Amino acid sequence: MTTLQPVSVALKFGFLAVMYLFLVWVARSALRDLRGREKLGNSAHQGSAGRAPFNPEATGLHSASTLGPVDIATRAPRLVVERAPGHDPGMIYDLDGNIVLGRGDQAEIRLEDPFASSNHARIYEQGGALVIEDMGSTNGTYLNEELLETPRPLHPEDRVRIGDSEFAFEVD
Repeated sequence: MTTLQPVSVALKFGFLAVMYLFLVWVARSALRDLRGREKLGNSAHQGSAGRAPFNPEATGLHSASTLGPVDIATRAPRLVVERAPGHDPGMIYDLDGNIVLGRGDQAEIRLEDPFASSNHARIYEQGGALVIEDMGSTNGTYLNEELLETPRPLHPEDRVRIGDSEFAFEVD
């Protein structure tokens, strides 16, 4: 029995050391995320390396296109498939009316993506502009790699991502 005690004590201390290292790693990761968001918020007008400068008319962290929201009465808006399971890259979906994206039978743009909800997101007209809204999906909808928390207007060259499916918003 006495030979097992040093081994069990060593295992207990080893487990505690691993737990403390894990907690330090989690704390550092959380601090890094918080500092990154502060820098992003403080440099909103300056831009960052490798990215175009943010337009001061942007809402939240979303960088508005210099072309502004699309007036659908004068232009032909569409989503172009960048990559999506079950879709060919370059496939075009015209955006006319209320469009639902998802895996469900009622979705106008059907996604064969395991990370998409039945009714994942919708694009609709509001005040002459097109707006995208997440419909309470499990995995979220991303506009320009930012989680969509409220309805946002679409601008030319915006990127919409749902799971592994990515679309580019374009106008004629």
